[in-house]
Formats: sequence, C-alpha cells, structure tokens
Amino acid sequence: MIWTGAIGLLEPRFTLGKACPKVATLRGDFQNPVQSAFALRIGFSTNEQLETVRSMLGNKPAKSTNILIMGLGGVGYYLAKRLVHEGYAITAIESDNALVRQADGNVDARLFQGNAMSIECWREVSAGKMDYLIAVTDNDAVNMMACLIADRFGIPRKIARVRSLEFGGEKSLLSAEDLKIDLIIHPEELAAQEIFRLIKLRAGNDIIDVAEGQIQVMATRIHEKSPLAYRKLKDISKDYREFPFRVVAIARGITTLIPGGEHELLPQDQAFFMTSNENLSRLMDMTGVDQQKRHRVMVLGGGRVGRRLAELLGKTVEVRLIEKDEKYAQELSHSLSDTEVLHGDGSDSDVLVSAGLLDMDTFITATGENETNIMSCVLAKYLMNSPNGELHGKQRKTIALVNKEDYLVLAATMGSDIALNKKILAGNEILKFIRRGELLSVAHLHGFDAEVVEIVAAPNSPITRKPLSKLDSSHYGKIMIGSIYRDGAWQVAVGDTHIQSDERVIVVCVSPHLKDVQKLFLA
Repeated sequence: MIWTGAIGLLEPRFTLGKACPKVATLRGDFQNPVQSAFALRIGFSTNEQLETVRSMLGNKPAKSTNILIMGLGGVGYYLAKRLVHEGYAITAIESDNALVRQADGNVDARLFQGNAMSIECWREVSAGKMDYLIAVTDNDAVNMMACLIADRFGIPRKIARVRSLEFGGEKSLLSAEDLKIDLIIHPEELAAQEIFRLIKLRAGNDIIDVAEGQIQVMATRIHEKSPLAYRKLKDISKDYREFPFRVVAIARGITTLIPGGEHELLPQDQAFFMTSNENLSRLMDMTGVDQQKRHRVMVLGGGRVGRRLAELLGKTVEVRLIEKDEKYAQELSHSLSDTEVLHGDGSDSDVLVSAGLLDMDTFITATGENETNIMSCVLAKYLMNSPNGELHGKQRKTIALVNKEDYLVLAATMGSDIALNKKILAGNEILKFIRRGELLSVAHLHGFDAEVVEIVAAPNSPITRKPLSKLDSSHYGKIMIGSIYRDGAWQVAVGDTHIQSDERVIVVCVSPHLKDVQKLFLA
C-alpha cells in the first residue's frame, strides 16, 4: 500500500487502477476474488484497521509486532518482504518514488513516500506505536539520527545500518548507547568477518554450526566422478550406514530444493549435508572434502570488503590482493603491510596466472560488480583445476561476493563454492535480533534460498499431534525436520519420529516458508 503526499505531510490517496501514479493497493494476503474486491474498496489509515479487517477475513498475522523500516533499498526491501511474509505489521518510509513503486508490487505493507528526517512524517505513520525501528537508508547519518528520533517517540528497539566502523564500537567517540541504537549493522564488516571465518576456522569450506556447535551443516559440490553422483538419496542412506547424516538442501541451476528420498544427486549440484559434530570428519571423508586449513589466499578487489578481509587475514595467512585502479592499489600497498598488493585486471586469465593463482588455495572475488565476481570465480576455478593447476589432489575453493540477490544460487552452481551477499548477511543479523525468543537460532545457507532453524516445539503445537510421516503433504519439498534432541543426544529424525512438547528440533526450510515452520511449532 502506497501513501504519498507533500514532503512531511503524507496524504493517503486511493484508486482502483494503476493509471493514477498515486495508488494504494493491498496485496498478497487475500485468497479469493471477494476478499480482493473488498480490499480494493477500503483505505486503511492505521495498522489497527488493517489488523481488524485481516481478523474479519480469517487471515490474522502470526504476530502483532509493528515494525517501521526507513529505506527500501537492498536491505530494507529484503527485510520488508521477509518480515511481511512472517506476519509482522510493516510500515516503510522511502524518499525514492521508484523504490516505493517496486515495493508496492511485491510487499503487503504500509508504504510511505517521504523524508525520514521529517518529524511530521514520523507522526503520520504513528511512530509512537512501533515496536522496532530498522534504519537502513544509504546514509549513515540519517540512520543514526533516525534512531535518536525513534527514541524520542518511545520506540523500544532500534536497529541501524552503519557502514563506517568509527561509530558504535566500545572505543568509539559515540557508542551505540550514545546513539540510542540496540543493534548496529556493518554490512561490509559482516561479509569480511564471514569470509574470514570460512577460511580460518573451516579451511574455506562452508560449514555452519547449529545447536551450539553440536550439529554441523556442510556444503559440498557433487562432481562427475563422485560416488554420490546419479544416486537417489534413499539409496545413499542405505549404503552409508556407519554414521547418521542427511542431505537437507540442494542448489541446482537457480533453484533450491529441500529433497526427499526419491531425489537424485547430479553433477554440479551444491548439496548441504547435516550430521553431528563428532561425525563431521567422517562426513568430510565420505564426500571427499579437504580438511586441511588454507594458507594462501588471493583476493580480487580492494574495496571495503576486500581491504578489511586482507587486514583480518594478513598476519596469519599469505594474502595476495589484486586491484584494478592503479592509484588505489598504491594506497593499499602502503596501508596493508602484511598483504602483497598487485595492480591488474583480475578478470584477465593472464593476469591471474601471472599473479600466482595456480599456487593459491582460496580465490575470493570482492569487487563491486556482480558479473566480474561470478565470472572471475568461474575462470579461476577452471584455471586452478586445469592440469597445470593441480596440487597433488588438493581442493581449491572460490568465494564470490554477489550483490544481486537473484544471482546467488546461479553463482553457487556456476563455479563459486560459496556465494555471499552483504544485504542478506545484514538482513539475517537483523532478523535474528527480531526473532530472538521465538526461535533458538536461524542460519542462512550461503548460496541457497534456505534456512536452518533451531526451534522448540510448543505444547499442543501442530507438530506434536502426529508422526512426521503423517504431516500435511503440502510441506513436502519446503520443510525438512533434520534432527531432534532426545535422551541427551541429537538424533536424525525419520518418518516414524513423533516430536513431543518442549523438544528441541532442527528444521531446514526454503526461506519463504519459515513462517510455516513457526506455525507448525508454535501454539
């Protein structure tokens, strides 16, 4: 729903068509023509009226939490879609008309075109009734000021995206407490720290800790000669019975699959396996994943992420950074004392080989261009796996920073072993903060449109009423119950498993169906 008007005073205007540029429509929640027609005839001026109508139509959201989002750029738009889908009441303010129009076609929320620094605008959206402020405009100063304004309106929890590391830290002149911010998000820092974690702690393999490290979820690519290729999952589980594990997600082409026993693993699939921490080494042996730590890393791009990553890795790992801009490369060479900085075009195979790519263990693309990052990873993967690039059976890893959300799964299947997105990393940190208390933990699978959720089954919740094999078939391919904590240990869940009240469970689901997980487990 769009609300437009003069700067500061946002006047609601309603119409039945798209011809008028000022339009308000309610999208996504109504399941039949009667409901849709009813929605188009009514203008809702407050969240309370919208909730009343939803209740009348039997489609009340799972939560009554009101969230105000400042900015509908990458992070704001991603969060609005996710939070609306989970049933939160979302209001958003954005000054760019094009971004408001884009959101109007895809997000069922109160959308206001206006200025985040207009106090009248805050009053118009009933800021005093909000439970959260999420300030994610492209301006650090606006985001920080918005949190101060939100504090005056009595909004209890404030979240801000701040790119600069000079604000919000313990040693900063202005701390998070000074700025009235409960959670500060640094997107580039999150990306650099995540890549650092993957390289230092997991040898460049994408392995996610779940349930306080007791359960591990590991990604690996299925190669043509893999013993798992062209085999159904039910047959794999019969042949490998030495320890319990499950394939919980598959990235194929641009699609994420939550597989069943009849699904087959194919070459070039990126598959996520779940097992217990004590069986991780056995799983890595079975899938052929290299367990040795990486020591030689090449980074393409010296921007915020590439530079910060070189700073984090430089003292303990051999890092070689390639920067296309000659003047900036010289600047980096002076500031990064522990990193070898080279000037050149990293999308050129000759440049990569001359820079020593064939001696590297991990290749990372962190430029600001999606195509460069994806295609350079494809090129590097080809060069490193060519006969001249073989290092006696060692596996090489490529990690791509992908800024366009739609390219993530594509990047993971084209050649990038791991594809990361700053917006999703930032968005997921914010989602974790908002969801705390409902879900024990949520981890996003890099390069997949899927989540790993740790949750407790509430008494009398739908999941406790019947064995897993008897659950509604509509959940097939969308939700998988991976493990259950019972008798002091994590056990692989099977069809006969009947989850009891207050038991901890690990669930894997396609991202848009996280709300369905909550409906199953929360009373």
